[in-house]
Amino acid sequence: MSALDRALAAIDAANEADPDTSEGAPAALLYGQRMSGELDRLFPQASDALKAAARGQHIERWVLKRTDYPDGRAGYLTWRRDLARHHADRVGAIMAEAGFNAEAIAAAGQMLRKEGLKRNPEVQALEDVICFVFLKWYFADFASKQEPDKLQRIVNKMARKMSADGRARVLQEFELPRHLRAAFEEERAQETD
Repeated sequence: MSALDRALAAIDAANEADPDTSEGAPAALLYGQRMSGELDRLFPQASDALKAAARGQHIERWVLKRTDYPDGRAGYLTWRRDLARHHADRVGAIMAEAGFNAEAIAAAGQMLRKEGLKRNPEVQALEDVICFVFLKWYFADFASKQEPDKLQRIVNKMARKMSADGRARVLQEFELPRHLRAAFEEERAQETD
C-alpha cells in the first residue's frame, strides 16, 4: 500500500466518526470522497500532497462547532481559520504517519490553510475543487435558505476565489440563474482586460 493510500484510508477512518449522517453516510466522509472524485476529474495529474489535502479538506470538521464561536463575521472568520489549522494539522500528522516527506506535508498544510491562493497553483486547484463540490452537491440546498442579496455576495466571492479556467468550466457545466452566472462572467471579463 502506498503512502497516499495509507493517508486516504486514515483520513476516511477519522471522518467515519462524523455524527452527521443526514445523507446516509458520515458527512465528512462523503465530502472527502466527493472532493477526491472532483479532483481526479478536474486535475488528473494532481500531486499526492494535493490528493491528501483534498480528501482531508473537512477532516473532523464537527469537532470545532460554529456555535462555540461568537456570532457575526469576526466569529465566523475565526472559526474558519481555526478549522483550516485543524485540518492542516490532522492531515499533516496522518501524512507523516503514512510515510510522506516533510515537503509534501508542508505543501498540503499550505493548501488546507489557503496560503497562496491565486499565487500557488496547487492551492488554487484545491480552491477550484472546493467550489465545484459545493456547486455540485451543496449549492441548491444552501441557496434555498439564503436571502437573494446574501446569496449573490457569496457567489460573487466564490467566483473571485476561483481560477479563470475554473470559472469557465462552471459556466459550461452548471445551470445557474442568469444573475448568478454573471458573477463568473464578470470575473472572466476582468481577467482578460
